[in-house]
Amino acid sequence: MAFGWKLHGDGRGLAPGEVVKPDERLSWPRMVGFGAQHVIAMFGATFVFPLIMGLNANLAIMMSGVATILFLLIVQGKIPSYLGTSASFVGAVVAIRAAGGDSATVTGAILVAGVVLALCGVAIHYLGVRAIDKIFPPVVTGAVVMLIGFGLAYVVSDVYWPQDQWIALITMVVTFVIIVAFKGFIGRIAILLGLVIGFVLSWLADKTFGNITAFNAGIGKVDTHPRVNFQAVADAPWFGLPEFH
Repeated sequence: MAFGWKLHGDGRGLAPGEVVKPDERLSWPRMVGFGAQHVIAMFGATFVFPLIMGLNANLAIMMSGVATILFLLIVQGKIPSYLGTSASFVGAVVAIRAAGGDSATVTGAILVAGVVLALCGVAIHYLGVRAIDKIFPPVVTGAVVMLIGFGLAYVVSDVYWPQDQWIALITMVVTFVIIVAFKGFIGRIAILLGLVIGFVLSWLADKTFGNITAFNAGIGKVDTHPRVNFQAVADAPWFGLPEFH
């Protein structure tokens, strides 16, 4: 699919008002950069959100891959997209579990939401995309995204922030600076660059200051551990299947 894309312009940039169409691409180095950033961002969301909702993250990742392959085959590669888990479910799942619901109730609710979403897709197919603008104008969609962000704020404060506040703060600030200060390709891969810089800073901090005593998300409590640790990756099997129960 990808090798059938046509080069957009000189492949290096876009003029004001231009867009890269689904059957077009930029230069391969830029595509690799955008792709790497998208993989990191989408994998993080696809893995973290099931954990937050108390579901099996490995199963979610596998089904995400299956759904993406089916989607690309159905649209014949005309819409390059990745299907992952959605943050919009988190608030509803938290409410379901607070009311005493278990994982079966949660997955059943998500299944119903999927059916409704599929029916909405059929409706939009016949009504046209203008129906989306009428029902969900920017002020509505913007408010929804903002509420999702606020709803996930506790994840940062409870899980990520306690691990190493200074590295987290520096990484966030560096990412914001890249987005604001740099235009074009560099500014568009700010998330990828911020993650790379945060990783390098964590590695340098381990070499310079040694292990850190802080919350360890792997065991769910405070202990002394390195900031960068690939032991879990080294111990993991090369091939395996997720648990289906």
